[in-house]
Amino acid sequence: MNTVLICTFIFVTLLSVCNLLAELARDLMMMQQNSYRPERYMRWLRSSGDTTSYSRLIGMCVLLISFVTFNNEIWSMALIGIFTAGSAITLIGKKYKKPLVWTNRVKRIYTTMLVLSAIIIAVAYICGAYTNIPRAVYFTAVASLGLYCVSHVVTLAAVYLLMPLEKAINRKYYNEAVKILDSMPDLTVIGITGSYGKTSTKHYLQRILSEKFDVLMTPGSFNTTLGVIRTIREYMKPYTEVFICEMGAKQTGDIKEICDLVHPRVGIVTAVGPQHLESFKSIENVQRTKFELVDALPADGLAVVNDDFPFVASRKVDNVKCIRYGVSNCANAAYVATEVVYDESGTTFVIEGEGHSIKLHTKLVGECNVSNLIAAVIVALSLNVPEDKIRHAVEKIEQVEHRLNMKRTSGGVTIIDDAFNSNPTGSAMALDVLASMKSGRRYVITPGMIELGESQYELNRAFGAKIATCADVAIVVGEYNREAIVEGINSVGDSNITVHTAPTFTAAQQLLTSIIKSGDTILYENDLPDTFK
Repeated sequence: MNTVLICTFIFVTLLSVCNLLAELARDLMMMQQNSYRPERYMRWLRSSGDTTSYSRLIGMCVLLISFVTFNNEIWSMALIGIFTAGSAITLIGKKYKKPLVWTNRVKRIYTTMLVLSAIIIAVAYICGAYTNIPRAVYFTAVASLGLYCVSHVVTLAAVYLLMPLEKAINRKYYNEAVKILDSMPDLTVIGITGSYGKTSTKHYLQRILSEKFDVLMTPGSFNTTLGVIRTIREYMKPYTEVFICEMGAKQTGDIKEICDLVHPRVGIVTAVGPQHLESFKSIENVQRTKFELVDALPADGLAVVNDDFPFVASRKVDNVKCIRYGVSNCANAAYVATEVVYDESGTTFVIEGEGHSIKLHTKLVGECNVSNLIAAVIVALSLNVPEDKIRHAVEKIEQVEHRLNMKRTSGGVTIIDDAFNSNPTGSAMALDVLASMKSGRRYVITPGMIELGESQYELNRAFGAKIATCADVAIVVGEYNREAIVEGINSVGDSNITVHTAPTFTAAQQLLTSIIKSGDTILYENDLPDTFK
């Protein structure tokens, strides 16, 4: 075999290895988005069909041909080169909504993945070297392609191998967080949980309480035990007076685990709804999990719960003082919102309860934001924040990105951005805001709602029916919920809505650009993560 051919073999092998490295990084990104939990990752594999994607099936075909034409390396290497070049270019050039974050844990897992792959590739090379160097290079390319085809197995193996080490590291960090909290006996910890609304409520409460206290809140979506631990270790200061702790959950026991660490004195339950039903299985399990926060409160603590949701209103609380609030269900609510008026400047309303009558104005819009503000105001009053400071803070609260915030472009188009984590209640409220817009045409761009378990189709169908009554143009993105949403839209017989479908948000934006005009309003409702099509 001449030198040129050997160099070509080496080049193709390098392409195959690069393709493998890119695929392992993508698999690890998906593992990260599934909280490094193998069971969630495998659930994603089953639902997404990633193990039998077109690219992987083609790779398997090329691998099979390589075995069939085992004694004709030139043809096999040509096929491997063509496939791996195209695959590597696609993987490296693809943009993700939530790209891989290179944390120390990710670096450990990726290094382990590389070591496992290197061992298999080295064995392949040695086996080929018994014949000659070109055969060794060929074996290396084939081994790299084979690992690409079963990269999910490599990812899972690395995670499982590192579990004892990760547990030891997490325990060390946990103990450090406990030590920090034990050194701050006067710290007031406020827990916030709910199927939706918890992040917005956290931001509003932080802004109001900052008028009187030094306040720390969990940043971003640091709402898992590890996220809370990281917040305490990296952001807690000796002079912090109030810690607002957002508590998320995907399964029963998640919130109790956080409570056992931070020991909240005040707990807010913003909602109990059909979110994450794929993992919770039933709405009763969602209720049980969210109220783990209330159950963990001390006898002299305070629970603040939202009666607008039936599975909150029906949950008896007798272990601690409980203040109920509501906007639409006020029968047993101690605090309610009255005189709610929406206009271009935002919302004006009055919070009434327990002798208080506080007129407020906010830049925020939507019933959900009024509800979240009530919860924040109740807690602020319980901590003796003066009413004038509450009014000032509420007036200054900025809209939380991607959570029903509104802005106007220089071209005269109004954008309602509700792209974060859509749910049945929030999406209906967002559509009500869209329906209130009277000038121009009203557009909604959405891929629908996810993680709703067996109710997924029916809830998206109802969402479609709601769209038909609130919008003039609907652009349904992707395939995941398309059939349900379009069926729901079509079920409303007297609607004049125009329906478009688009494979991606990029395609939807291109379509929108060609038809949008000054004075129109666009609602962006949800944006599916990379784990959904």
